[in-house]
Amino acid sequence: MNPGNRRAIYAALMANSGIAILKFVGWSFTGAASLLAEAVHSVADASNQGLLLWGNTAAKRAPTAAHAFGYGRERYFWAFVVAMVIFSLGGLFALYEGITKVLHPHELQDPSWAIGILLIGIVFETLSLRTAIQAARQSMIQPNWWIYIRRTKNPELPVILLEDLGALLGLMLALAGISLAIWTGDSRFDALGSISIGLLLVVIAVLLAVEMKSLLIGESAAPGNEALIEASAMAHPSVIRLIHLRTQHIGPDQVLVGAKVEFDSELSLDSLTQVIDEVETAIRVALPFSALIYIEPASSSASNEPATGEEPPSPDED
Repeated sequence: MNPGNRRAIYAALMANSGIAILKFVGWSFTGAASLLAEAVHSVADASNQGLLLWGNTAAKRAPTAAHAFGYGRERYFWAFVVAMVIFSLGGLFALYEGITKVLHPHELQDPSWAIGILLIGIVFETLSLRTAIQAARQSMIQPNWWIYIRRTKNPELPVILLEDLGALLGLMLALAGISLAIWTGDSRFDALGSISIGLLLVVIAVLLAVEMKSLLIGESAAPGNEALIEASAMAHPSVIRLIHLRTQHIGPDQVLVGAKVEFDSELSLDSLTQVIDEVETAIRVALPFSALIYIEPASSSASNEPATGEEPPSPDED
């Protein structure tokens, strides 16, 4: 994990921990459902930052016989757990609390406490979100934030970005619900604010779960990085063609590369070994992250192999 990611996580952890305490204090004075939902939401977010930090620590373990390629995907797993925490402890609790208060409304007490705490929370969450945005921009090459969240192999920053955005929007929804409850004298608006927060968190949790599931299953390197691999291999004068190439991220900063390559048939065994080493070195230099590379030499008789990026034909095809 680079320093920018870690700084964004610590910023979110400190903001959420402090805001959670303030929200619980405010809820004890007001009894506002949306403020309680936001307090539990902040506790969930603070716990999530702890899970992300633990995932980063666990991912650094050395490879073992049972996990020969290391533990890089631990970061994806714990990010997936974060999505489940947001869904259950954040989203479902807020929905439950809101629905309960709609069915059994009660008047808010000292709502000025809630307003003040929510305004302070908006300031803290804005600062935390700004830190996450600055960290993401350091490695962002995608044209917009939606594509960045969908395509990045880094699990922490999308989680922090969506968490902070969800927290900021949740605070605004809570503020709107309590304000409407004060203005109309109908406390059910506060309950509706809690329900809105719950729906927002459920949507964020589902989006994160889908993205982390894809990374856990195993995603290929980005097309631009696969193009770098192909160009680096083909740049060697002894490489005739790249028959096929397969890549898979085994962690945010490490990719597994498997390639079948046709080399110059005039090469001796010793020369072929040296050329393979040179091709692997060229690929490692070109890539912006570490790589485990396995190259299989092939002769011209392997013409029936699928080309780079193509799928092998199914048994039913002629």
